[in-house]
Amino acid sequence: MKIEIIPLVISLVPATLITLLAIYFFKLHTTNEERRRRFLLHRENQKQSLPLRLQAYERLVLFLERISPGKLLTRTTPVGVDKKNYESLLVHTIDQEFEHNLTQQIYVSDECWNTLKASKNATIALIRKTALKEDVDSATKMREVILTELIEKGAPSDAAIAIIKEEISDLF
Repeated sequence: MKIEIIPLVISLVPATLITLLAIYFFKLHTTNEERRRRFLLHRENQKQSLPLRLQAYERLVLFLERISPGKLLTRTTPVGVDKKNYESLLVHTIDQEFEHNLTQQIYVSDECWNTLKASKNATIALIRKTALKEDVDSATKMREVILTELIEKGAPSDAAIAIIKEEISDLF
């Protein structure tokens, strides 16, 4: 009986090793296939999402250009002489533009979106700060002061546009 077990054990050892080796290579093969499928799927998604991302960046640059104080003041002329009404009109215009582009945030990085919001808020702050100045007594004077400050310091949207351009260059 002892003699019959030894040949059985001797024949089972190679069979077990071959089975373990086969399982290892099968697992390796399936892992590689899964990675290859994921890579191909990711590449296909990239092909489809890249145009959408580029379009989102274009829309955000357009938004930043539209809220740039120089262009905003040119496009939005005061209705009367009251600086408070003009301030409200400008802020409302910026908010409308922002709300129109809210969905674009899903295509850009958090850093880019936060910079864009900071630019929007800085533009609104510039308008409100100018409206609070005592020497600004009319909508026309408010426009002049904002444009003068814009020439001296630059538009708040310029930094956000630079970040967007940097992100776009990282895509390629």
